Amino acid sequence: MDQPPTITELAGIPGRPESDDLDEERRRRKTAVIGGYRILSRFGLDEGISGHITARDPERPDTFWTAPFGRHFSTVMPDELLHVASDGTILSGRGPLNRAAFVIHSKVHEARPEVIGAVHAHGLQGKAFSSLHRLLSPITQDACAFHDDHSMYEEYHGVALDEEEGRRIAQALGANKAVILTNHGHLTVGTSVESAVWWYVSMERSMQAELTARAAGEPVVLHDKIAARTYEAVGTEKVGWFAYSTIIQKIAAEEPELFAA
Repeated sequence: MDQPPTITELAGIPGRPESDDLDEERRRRKTAVIGGYRILSRFGLDEGISGHITARDPERPDTFWTAPFGRHFSTVMPDELLHVASDGTILSGRGPLNRAAFVIHSKVHEARPEVIGAVHAHGLQGKAFSSLHRLLSPITQDACAFHDDHSMYEEYHGVALDEEEGRRIAQALGANKAVILTNHGHLTVGTSVESAVWWYVSMERSMQAELTARAAGEPVVLHDKIAARTYEAVGTEKVGWFAYSTIIQKIAAEEPELFAA
């Protein structure tokens, strides 16, 4: 018996291209990382030396790719990305490794084999919202993407520089797509780099919407059944990948050299 179409199918959301060619897949993931840094920069989510995007390597899944420490999000290029081993050894690439990026992301990738991309930055709204020590409420359609799919890391031990802190964050993330790091910001993951980037941007904006709404009054929270139903339309990995693909078109038109084969 045929299954009824899903909401994303009804909405006409296309699937992500797949490739069995490891070199091609690695190139695609690295390009997505570069594009992700550009997207964060366009949204004003590039603050000093804080923030990092990682992509799991398709051939060596215990390793990942990320930008060198101190490179501005809007300028990093594909051939500059560092290939980092699970012990923090730089396998290829030039420049220093952000210790916090290694500590957090290595443990998240280790705990979640299906996660391909992970994103953390210090967006203004995420920092402000994280100080409230509360989960995001489903008060808007976009916020429903995180309904029953994000958690909170209640502790703050200072800058994440030891591996035990990375383990605690990964444990707090659990099986979710996002975790609010109290008094710090938020972190998102995805089964593609693209979706992880979109979830980060979308969560930042949803936090801004909730902060604005609560400053104006008491927002109406959507009923759990409605929020769950809406999640099926806006919170799947397919939607996350597709949302990224629309934003990146403008950047690709302006910086075609980033996407040259």
